[in-house]
Amino acid sequence: MDIKFYGANTVRLQTKKVGVTVDDKLAALGQKSITKENDLSIYTSRQDETKIPKSVFYVDRPGEYEVLNVSIKGIAAQAHIDEPDKKNAVIYRLVIDDYKIGVVGHIYSEISDEQLESLGMIDVLLIPVGGNGFTLDGLGALKVIKKIGPSIVIPTHYKDSKIKYEVPQDSLEEVRKVLSMEPAEQLDVLTLKGREFTDGTKLVILKNSL
Repeated sequence: MDIKFYGANTVRLQTKKVGVTVDDKLAALGQKSITKENDLSIYTSRQDETKIPKSVFYVDRPGEYEVLNVSIKGIAAQAHIDEPDKKNAVIYRLVIDDYKIGVVGHIYSEISDEQLESLGMIDVLLIPVGGNGFTLDGLGALKVIKKIGPSIVIPTHYKDSKIKYEVPQDSLEEVRKVLSMEPAEQLDVLTLKGREFTDGTKLVILKNSL
């Protein structure tokens, strides 16, 4: 499986049989959508259906789905800007070609034991880090990472000259100082082969593929 990053929270997971896009809101952020008509699309918050790029299937809410041999579990979560009793965000567990992919949107940093149990073991975690009251900052992201304990972490939603953010985001350099996960591997694309993961959690920086 190949994993590519396109700025903001947008990531594409591609196998020989299926493509999955994550939070493709690029059209609203000054860029062109990367979703293809035969993709599966997931969103970490409710979307306006009229603005969602055309795809085979999309999900933007909690629940369990099995589509094109992809297992999708959406777990309700408190959004970063939610009141404590609200759950307007979704955390996802995707199982694709036996890889367990965790997708964290703009959530509050406190994850419950019940949510962690639903997530289970995660191989690769996609997590926003830009902060400034809009999403997780470096400290909040680090708290979530430590609780989930993935093999690989891919940070998203940080400062990027290609993206017109609603709220200015922290730079990746600032966030990396807080995460203190060195050395970090920098790649154009992360290719997963087999089940060989190193001990502990590795930080992988994906270059923007736009």
